[in-house]
Amino acid sequence: MPIILPNRLASAALLGREGIEVSDRLPRHGTVLRVGLLNLMPDMARTEMQFGRLLGTSTHRVELVLAVPASYRRGHKETEFYSRWDETTLPQRLDGLIVTGAPLEHLPFEDVRYWRELTSIYDWAAANVGSTLYVCWAAFAAMYRFHGVRPRILPRKISGVFEQQVLESNDALTSGLGATFPCPVSRHAEIDSRDVPWRRGLTCLAQSFESGLCLVGDITANAHYMFNHLEYDADTLKNEYLRDSARRAGVILPQSYLPNDDLAQEAPHRWRGAARQLFSNWIALVTARHSTHSAADFGRSAA
Repeated sequence: MPIILPNRLASAALLGREGIEVSDRLPRHGTVLRVGLLNLMPDMARTEMQFGRLLGTSTHRVELVLAVPASYRRGHKETEFYSRWDETTLPQRLDGLIVTGAPLEHLPFEDVRYWRELTSIYDWAAANVGSTLYVCWAAFAAMYRFHGVRPRILPRKISGVFEQQVLESNDALTSGLGATFPCPVSRHAEIDSRDVPWRRGLTCLAQSFESGLCLVGDITANAHYMFNHLEYDADTLKNEYLRDSARRAGVILPQSYLPNDDLAQEAPHRWRGAARQLFSNWIALVTARHSTHSAADFGRSAA
């Protein structure tokens, strides 16, 4: 099924070249899932590509609605096709929402310029969106907003590909992932499992002995918290390493990533299958909740 994006978006053209069907028009018939992408990453186009690629391989029509907080980087050229959250079309109706990471782990949440806007978006999503997927820093922020849990800053950035143990194989999001799956990790902080109020509707779905919590479900907020990066391309960790090592000395190569730790080698995309499975599961979850809400709305109108 095609993914629906503005046709003048650079990432739309690139996805099309990869063989993913992209359209800029809503179909006259059939169900379309309206999925928001609240994109807080510095390289917005690459992030669009990564999530668009995974959503564009699903068996459902997805309209990807690009959005940023109202005060986010005004005047930045990459936001030309983005809706600001306080403008006319948002929030109108979203079946699902993805909130990306951001390079803000060393900054207290309250010092983030758009923090108050972000908490309003989080609260709105918990009450109005069928399923929200918070990724990396956005997941830290959601854990703090909904449960008061602050992340712990790590003494050194953790970067690499780590095997994650699936703890709840019957959950809608982890179905089909098997007992373990590889996942890219790239962060300066973590949520310690001892800090999590698990009795408040939270469930650990996957974790690693090396990299800690990976995926947590939150039934009270209709959300999942992904602290890592299944959406990453094969070369993303390598590019991050080259960027960081150009800025400062002592940057460690991503662990269990490059063959023989050789920068001249291409990294295998070992997590591609897990990424496709997880996002396919997430879209199925969004679809099920969309159908439930549609049936409820029909019942109220008939009454």
